[in-house]
Amino acid sequence: MSESEYRMIEILRILSVQEKPTGSKLIADELKNKGFNLGERAVRYHMQILDEKGYTERRGYSGRVITDLGREKLEKGLIYDQVDFIHSKFEEMIYLTDFNYMEQKGNVVVNTSTIYNEESINILEEIFKSGLSVSPYVHLNKVENNDEIEVTTICGTTIDGILLNEGIASQLQYGGLLQIEDSRPIKFTDIISYRKTSITPLDAFTNSGLTSVLDVIRTGNGIIPANFRLIPGVSRQKTIDIINKLNKIGINGVIGISDEGKDILGLPVPDGMVGICIIGGIAPFCALKELGQEIDIKIAEEIKDFNTLSPITSTIHHSLMPAIETKQPKIPFLLSKSWNLIQQVNFDVEKRKGNIISNVSYVKRSQLDDALGIMDETYNNNPRYINPYYKLIDHPTDNDKIGIATICSLSIDGLLINNGIMSTPKYGGVLELTEPPLFIDLISYNGTTIDPHKIFLSKKLTSISNINSPNKILASVKEIPYISREYAVQLLERLNNIGFSIYKIGKPRELVYNAKVDNYNFGVIAGGGLNSIGAIKEKGIEIEVKAMEKLIPFESMDRL
Repeated sequence: MSESEYRMIEILRILSVQEKPTGSKLIADELKNKGFNLGERAVRYHMQILDEKGYTERRGYSGRVITDLGREKLEKGLIYDQVDFIHSKFEEMIYLTDFNYMEQKGNVVVNTSTIYNEESINILEEIFKSGLSVSPYVHLNKVENNDEIEVTTICGTTIDGILLNEGIASQLQYGGLLQIEDSRPIKFTDIISYRKTSITPLDAFTNSGLTSVLDVIRTGNGIIPANFRLIPGVSRQKTIDIINKLNKIGINGVIGISDEGKDILGLPVPDGMVGICIIGGIAPFCALKELGQEIDIKIAEEIKDFNTLSPITSTIHHSLMPAIETKQPKIPFLLSKSWNLIQQVNFDVEKRKGNIISNVSYVKRSQLDDALGIMDETYNNNPRYINPYYKLIDHPTDNDKIGIATICSLSIDGLLINNGIMSTPKYGGVLELTEPPLFIDLISYNGTTIDPHKIFLSKKLTSISNINSPNKILASVKEIPYISREYAVQLLERLNNIGFSIYKIGKPRELVYNAKVDNYNFGVIAGGGLNSIGAIKEKGIEIEVKAMEKLIPFESMDRL
């Protein structure tokens, strides 16, 4: 994003909080407070451009107002803020919780989910009876002249707010998937940090196929959503006492509490701290998704008076036993797992030979020709943004399936490092191909155990094969020290000529397609290696998406 575009985003931000038309003098003053030395004349120039784009609208001599299109632009244009906003939003909700559990009065944090089938209420009641929820207290609101029913449930963040009111500071760390065996929590299988993501961690895991809440209810084995936080070790006993009291009034989502400085469920607990795992308040709705029910879930969006809620069931048979301390391997973050593969990339730009990192996704052999046809069409429609290389690989155990290997963008980091240039994968994201292109979602590689692009594909956030409106494609952000920029640009441009999909090479302190890198570094935007695979998925062909699977020789690959 250029400096001019950045200024226009800030102007839209100023207009978005004004209750009446605003003139250029007030905007210039507000910009000055934000560190922009922009006079009224320059503001009027920028406002004229915003008017032409339809982002603002003149109201006589009073000034301008932001339009709906401008608000949409603002939302997308502030993604660099959004990756910090998620954690801040939860901190705000924790602060606003004033529930007094002794008197059972006050505000709690809630999730609001919309269901479209009245029969789902009966299913929800059965799920709540199993105890796989934070609380059976809900509020049902049937939308008039519609089949929609809004279901308000208590969010696990309420417990953090209650603890804070008792003087106990909890630090929200991760949302993820928790493995259950024989009705006992065993370990987290995947997590996303609440910091450095534009998408709420548990929202990333709500899609059917990622959870198996119903299996936990029926068999005692499966995967459920859960959150993890830390508290000071000196507060452990006081916290346990509070949790026991909460259980008696129907707020009972705590799954496990560690000893001081002891790891729990595969997650590290620093010395002097205690780890607490709480079931995701959206667990009952994940179960509905597993049944194929259409549902819209909003997590921790608002505060509600506890007295507006009532129990959906009076009988609860708790499905889970408490977590016990068993030694589990610590779950590694994606970036930690990636470095060993990155280190082994030895691709030679001159010879166009050597190992690259590949994604290997599996499709039925009977659908291979259709899949390759979609890949070819997607590349021809947008050759600048789609990597054309692939390789067919036999499935290790299933002869009815075949793997399609594509180049993982981490290969670029490996090549740069192999040439003496430090390159760090920073974000995986969804890039909307507007003018200029803008990231609309980002997840830090260092804050997740699952490839961000797999998450975006599972949530159907892309439109890679769509040629009728702006495409939403997968892309990654890399961070490189500025001192090596000249040599890095040479290598990156040669890689792009080969077909490695380098979209943009940024400058220091530049918002590159609206993504921010640290000072004294510059950002590089590269295409996601799963774009052609995502196009196959969008066309309705069943494909098992894999990321960062193995090293393969570049020279053995075919080209679309």
